[in-house]
Amino acid sequence: MTSSYEQNGVLTHIANLSSAEDIFTYLLLPFEQEVLNVSRLHIMKRMGQYLKTADFADQDEETIFLETRKQLKRAYLDFVESTPLREKVFKVFTDKAAEQAASLVQIDASGMTVH
Repeated sequence: MTSSYEQNGVLTHIANLSSAEDIFTYLLLPFEQEVLNVSRLHIMKRMGQYLKTADFADQDEETIFLETRKQLKRAYLDFVESTPLREKVFKVFTDKAAEQAASLVQIDASGMTVH
């Protein structure tokens, strides 16, 4: 952990980094470049979603660093084990899935159409 979190705060420092690679490096997390090349925006969005649920009130910067690191690792693993299409982090994916489900016509065993 670098000492810059002591001066600016972990979350402020991360917000000023320019790439996903920089965030992984700052938080001392290993990553596969191939995974980031495919899913970087999805990982960063998911990390943000996870961080929104974290309560940083009255936490010291070391605790915030460790929690932020934990949530980035969690988000990264989501996309190591799955794909952006399956995870549906962005609205465009959820809208497309809903559209496809609405247009799906199924026929049950009796030959009746089921929507």
